[in-house]
Amino acid sequence: MLLEVCVDSPRGLLAAVAGGADRIELCSALALGGLSPSSGLVYLASQAPIPVYAMVRPRPGDFVFDQDDIAAMLAEIDALRHSGIAGVVLGANSPDGRLNKDLLSRLLERAQGMGATLHRAFDLTPSLSEALETAIDLGFERVLTSGGKRAVPDAGDAISALVAQARDRIAIMPGSGINGGNVADLLKIAGIREIHASCRSPSPFPLGERSVDFGFQTRSERETDAGVVRQLRAALSPLHRPE
Repeated sequence: MLLEVCVDSPRGLLAAVAGGADRIELCSALALGGLSPSSGLVYLASQAPIPVYAMVRPRPGDFVFDQDDIAAMLAEIDALRHSGIAGVVLGANSPDGRLNKDLLSRLLERAQGMGATLHRAFDLTPSLSEALETAIDLGFERVLTSGGKRAVPDAGDAISALVAQARDRIAIMPGSGINGGNVADLLKIAGIREIHASCRSPSPFPLGERSVDFGFQTRSERETDAGVVRQLRAALSPLHRPE
């Protein structure tokens, strides 16, 4: 069972590797669902001993992108390729909520030769079944999904249906709300070979309340925690781990 951990900082990157992650999803601003990482973080991640897939999302908000957004995404893909990062994490919706097949095809063409994950823009589509066939047609390696719900533990039936529909044509990677305490129920679903989690815990306030008062940090700040990664890795330990 492959464990992908999403991180948004140098400390988080080191914690994920130390805790036993098999792959990294590299972002900034996980509190906003993940945005494109900084060039410095990409450089550090390119030195990691495990594969890294980087988010390509130039702004917070929805996944209906205009021409300026698209220009930024294409430039980000070029920079990620140059850095040696293994893959990209993409997603785009049309105004009607369906996957924007034309834009995703253009982005994937730009990322040719790199791995590609379709992110949870998938979960906003009006038909997960239709969206899955689109993802397969486009050539994505995997779909990161919470089964159309806010969190995976509420979407067991939907995840099962997607795995059955995929028939090994594409990987279904559940993500959102997964931890060491609930992952056993998820893994009863046959055909799941990858899971995605943030493995975060509350972040300390080194400067006390002043950093919060000045708006530099929120009280709900969280950071990837090596101990939490280890706990989830241990919950997966009876299962096959990728070579």
